[in-house]
Amino acid sequence: MDTTRIDKWCWAARFFKTRSLATDAIDRGRVRLNGERTKPSHSVKAGDKLAIDNGATEWEVVVTGVADKRGSAAIAATLYSETEDSLRRRETEAERHRLFREPSAEIKGRPTKRDRRLLDRSSS
Repeated sequence: MDTTRIDKWCWAARFFKTRSLATDAIDRGRVRLNGERTKPSHSVKAGDKLAIDNGATEWEVVVTGVADKRGSAAIAATLYSETEDSLRRRETEAERHRLFREPSAEIKGRPTKRDRRLLDRSSS
């Protein structure tokens, strides 16, 4: 197999949990093929460069393998190689999140009276 649909590939490479989420993201322009917007039915082949924004993370990858069926995470990792620039951006983003935590990140659900006092104390 030399080519496959871009929505199937994004799903098989585990960038999206479902194929319909991949299709929606491609329709909204969150997945770019060689810098251009594309349709979910467009074919992807080895050597293509994809910019993928799955909502939580932005990736810039080069397609190294083609698959239209979802396999294990180990197999999915062989379908692409991430660019150096993308790796640096993701590491910088992770470091920033580690250093500057959102005060409400530890609180699950509605804050208690004690949680509210801690939030007020940390923001002062």
